[in-house]
Amino acid sequence: MAGRFRGFLPVVVDVETAGFNARTDALLEVAAVILEMDEEGWIQPSDTIERAIHPFDGANLEQAALDFTGIDPWHPERNADHERDALTEIFSPIRKAVKSQGCKRAVLVGHNATFDHNFLFAAAERADIKRNPFHPFSTFDTASLAGLAYGHTVLAKACEIAGIDFSNREAHSAAYDAEKTAELFCSIVNRWKELGGFPPKGFELG
Repeated sequence: MAGRFRGFLPVVVDVETAGFNARTDALLEVAAVILEMDEEGWIQPSDTIERAIHPFDGANLEQAALDFTGIDPWHPERNADHERDALTEIFSPIRKAVKSQGCKRAVLVGHNATFDHNFLFAAAERADIKRNPFHPFSTFDTASLAGLAYGHTVLAKACEIAGIDFSNREAHSAAYDAEKTAELFCSIVNRWKELGGFPPKGFELG
């Protein structure tokens, strides 16, 4: 994996939020899917880590966003953690995977990745987490990649074209969307390999 992505470990992230502003609006769910590579160089989803999160003190909660996701931030069965505890639980296995796969850092993979990246980093800053495993600005965006590979940028439609089952009923939970984004990313990377795109002929990984 380190040779394929220049020392980065791709980790797929999806967040569910109470708005669009990472600085003011609540982060409600985070899910991360760690990827792995087999001996022949094919990548696939491995472990999924997910956490529900309490709105931070003073967070804005847009009702339209809550209606869209169907999340009740105060539901007693959410088993939500505060941001620092949730992100610590998310980041710990990612750091271990980075090390075990011989990589230097994780790189966030997301569908419209800037959105997820902004919310994740804003929450880590609020929680004063010093060891964020993710690259501070680099990402892989499956919306752009799917537009190139499958001619569509909407996650559900790109999955359909790629032959990946997608349920609109289950969508808009962080874990479900992260897992489907992971399947889509692996499909694109593996298809590129299948077509002979990487490594280039005569190029030695090392």
